Amino acid sequence: MNSKKISVVFADEDVQKAYFKLRTDDPALYRFLERATDDLKSNPFCGTQIPKRQIPKVYMQKYGIDNLWKYNLPNAWRLVYSVAGNEIEIIAILLEWFPHKEYEKRFNY
Repeated sequence: MNSKKISVVFADEDVQKAYFKLRTDDPALYRFLERATDDLKSNPFCGTQIPKRQIPKVYMQKYGIDNLWKYNLPNAWRLVYSVAGNEIEIIAILLEWFPHKEYEKRFNY
């Protein structure tokens, strides 16, 4: 069993604002993301890891990440996040969520 503390955080203030704005703008999507964050708090590795060669450069440049994970949300939405940590804590960092069509465009599929 993992005894490390697990946290879920936003990559930056803009991501956090967009998340909380969904409460009124898109309550269903907000609930999907809430469920995803609960799952990530239980297991930050529950998503699908994106191969390093497929990580969009924008994420590496903007956030300095070296790993990326995808969590499938209902209605073909995708949440992308990174995982960081040390001996004491694991942190899931929420970067972005979007419908599948935008996800495909971001990843050049």
